[in-house]
Amino acid sequence: MVENHEVHLVQRPIGMPKKSDFAIVKNTVPALQEGQILIKNRFFSVDPYMRGRMVDRKSYVPPYQLNEVMNGGCVGEIIDSKNKKFSVGETVYGFGGWREYYVSSGKGLTRIDPSLAPIHNFLSILGLTGFTAYLGLIEVGKLKEGDTVFVSAAAGAVGSIACQIAKVKGCKVYGSAGSDSKIKYLLDEVGIDGAFNYKTNPELRKEIRILCPEGIDVYFDNVGGELLDAILLNMKSFGQIVICGMISQYNKPKPDPLYNLIVSISKRLTIRGFIVSDYNDRLMEFIGEMSKWYGSGQIKQKETIIEGIENSIDAFLGLFSGDNIGKMIVKLQN
Repeated sequence: MVENHEVHLVQRPIGMPKKSDFAIVKNTVPALQEGQILIKNRFFSVDPYMRGRMVDRKSYVPPYQLNEVMNGGCVGEIIDSKNKKFSVGETVYGFGGWREYYVSSGKGLTRIDPSLAPIHNFLSILGLTGFTAYLGLIEVGKLKEGDTVFVSAAAGAVGSIACQIAKVKGCKVYGSAGSDSKIKYLLDEVGIDGAFNYKTNPELRKEIRILCPEGIDVYFDNVGGELLDAILLNMKSFGQIVICGMISQYNKPKPDPLYNLIVSISKRLTIRGFIVSDYNDRLMEFIGEMSKWYGSGQIKQKETIIEGIENSIDAFLGLFSGDNIGKMIVKLQN
């Protein structure tokens, strides 16, 4: 019997989530049955989309249930196995959630090679985060060499990778973020062509026009709200707006209005949301491309790693106050 700690949702948040909406629960892992695997988590992912799953409503994924573990992506090591397809010592990616140990039948597990990259990279640049940025630009945004691209939350997990993919593809890339340190990171490390701090420069339409005076071909939206409304006025005709996320709206009981949506008619804009799981047939294509870019140093990854399951709730809440640069990941103590 293995002692285990896991994070449960104990009440549904109203507005901004609070620590009291969660609880860290101590339990024990039962003995394995035939066909089962015991996995010790090393890292797990905290993501903005999880806020939507805390609402009891029908969506593309089921809502979290109260008093059950917070489900999400994780990487770990098999420490016991009664499944002939998996061996002790293998490293796997799965959706075991926010906990130290979990039992799996093997369904949905993916073996990963820890010699290729640090294993937490499979939660970020080589995982669903990178795949989301890739699909959003290449498939949904119809990215072309020479395009002018604007990315919101550009220093975040998906945004920072989207910026770099667009640069690799020969585009001019601009973005917004919420602190001067993030702007410095975008300009000095990510290497985009321009950026502004939306908190200290709140005249959004003006700042966007300064960066992109000729307009925007592709807007990769992670924020929504006022920024999306300002972007609409700065899009080129026949431009593409990729709706990846809307973190500014997740904790609001009533979404912000879009006053400028009407310009999508005269500008003949394409505005399209997407769910990454709809494109699982493109996964090997992505892995091949991203492995090449990552291996050559054309694309780099920045991660914010928080240690200890006891700090996982703070890590999640920090997503909504902009505490992270790049991907937010929780490292479990050995």
